[in-house]
Amino acid sequence: MEALRSRGLTALRLILAFTLLSTTLHYAHNVIRAADYPQIEGIPVGVAATLVAIVYFVLTAIGLLGYRDYRRGRYWRALAFLTVFSLSGLASLGHFMVGVPRIPAFWFATIFTDGASALLLWGFVIWASAKLNRVATVPA
Repeated sequence: MEALRSRGLTALRLILAFTLLSTTLHYAHNVIRAADYPQIEGIPVGVAATLVAIVYFVLTAIGLLGYRDYRRGRYWRALAFLTVFSLSGLASLGHFMVGVPRIPAFWFATIFTDGASALLLWGFVIWASAKLNRVATVPA
């Protein structure tokens, strides 16, 4: 458990900082410049931008709940929240299911940094889960 409290918390803070920076930049651009991204037929641009903003705030709140629970030692609950929060990064890759965004390179790169942040978060969740699942053996 000591690894979860010391190394784990430091790693989680770094991953969350990277994730929040990346997703905040990408989602903000996605809301402000919604018309520059591939559109789903039948959904007006304004509605799409509003949905993106709502999803951003909901998933970010879930991520913050995960961080709070991790700090309080509620590891399994925290890991569940953090796994859901990782969807904020994966959702960005969904742009390619509709088309390729025609946006400047910096903003295009945030799609991939969001995906990378999700993978980092998954790696952290897997690492922490493995630490939690270790069973101490008692000599016979």
